[in-house]
Amino acid sequence: MFLASLALAGGHNETDTVSEASRYAGPPPDKSKELPVRIVPNIPPAAEAYYAPDDYHFIVQTQDPDAQQPEGKNIGGSLTYIFTDDGKKSVRINDRGQDACSYFFPDQQRIVWTSTRDNMDMPVGDWASQDDYPQGAELYTSDLQGNNVVRLTDNEWYEAEVSISPKGDWIVFTRQIEGNLNLWRIRPDGTEEQQITFTQDWQPGAPFYLPDNETIMFRAWRSSEYGKVWPTPMTVFTIKHDGSDLKQRTFDGKMNWAPYPASDGRHYVFVRVADGRNWEVYLGDLAGGEPRRLTYNTGFDGLPSLSKNGQKMLFARSDGSRDNLSTYVMDMSSFDLGPDAYEGIPDTVVGENPVLVADFHAGR
Repeated sequence: MFLASLALAGGHNETDTVSEASRYAGPPPDKSKELPVRIVPNIPPAAEAYYAPDDYHFIVQTQDPDAQQPEGKNIGGSLTYIFTDDGKKSVRINDRGQDACSYFFPDQQRIVWTSTRDNMDMPVGDWASQDDYPQGAELYTSDLQGNNVVRLTDNEWYEAEVSISPKGDWIVFTRQIEGNLNLWRIRPDGTEEQQITFTQDWQPGAPFYLPDNETIMFRAWRSSEYGKVWPTPMTVFTIKHDGSDLKQRTFDGKMNWAPYPASDGRHYVFVRVADGRNWEVYLGDLAGGEPRRLTYNTGFDGLPSLSKNGQKMLFARSDGSRDNLSTYVMDMSSFDLGPDAYEGIPDTVVGENPVLVADFHAGR
């Protein structure tokens, strides 16, 4: 979802977000302000990671010598793995192509993941550029050992940024057709495929279900601003998975990238630029208000996700090199972000914007 999202600097994705992080200019941040963090040991450089329902295992794409290598890049291809957050166990799920974006089903018996494994004769593409996404990226499900693989899509488009509803009855993902990104949903058996958004200029992605099993949170940027404004302005929205009830959630015109919802149905973690060109993780509120900064690091901090109980946050941290992303865990137990705090999805503070609603149905 998001190595497909390392592309915001030039405008889901950044023209090399992490490289831009190395151009940080400003006073060193005060790390004493951070909540306790620890690195997950025994993991190669990795991108976005997501916890299993047991809040111990997580799924992630890590660099792997068996992966298909992007042409002309100094970064290796990635394949899907399952690890434990103490680094004691690991299982490789896929053995060929290149992977991005993966997620656990709520029963923790199967997973969904994106790969080019059956389209390796197509151009390799670049997960970090909306103008060159791997068009052979397809969706798959398998068991936790990478066996019993079921291919869900077969159309040679870019399909990634995938996650699963809390009840496990829908898979939501991003599809790119002729340069336009839109949100789609599909049943776990590959049936009842439905388009959710119908956009032209807006490029929605990174969809995640909220606890009500029908509301999806996502972020979007405008193609008309991509590569012209730095950092690329990104807006957080929610929408019902039938395409109704679109609500704008951020109004500041800043880069609100990689949002991931908490189990309380109200808060979310996301990334924006602070102190010049420093990428940091923040805690936001769907009901509005100023976000709280969580990380303080002179390199890159991003791709955050929360455990299902709200106690921990996985995120990627780097000293500035895109080849050196490490996976960290932050202690989030001082917040009340778990399912016990769920009281419904809050209404947006400002209210629905009719211009944006029209924009998200322009291509229907």
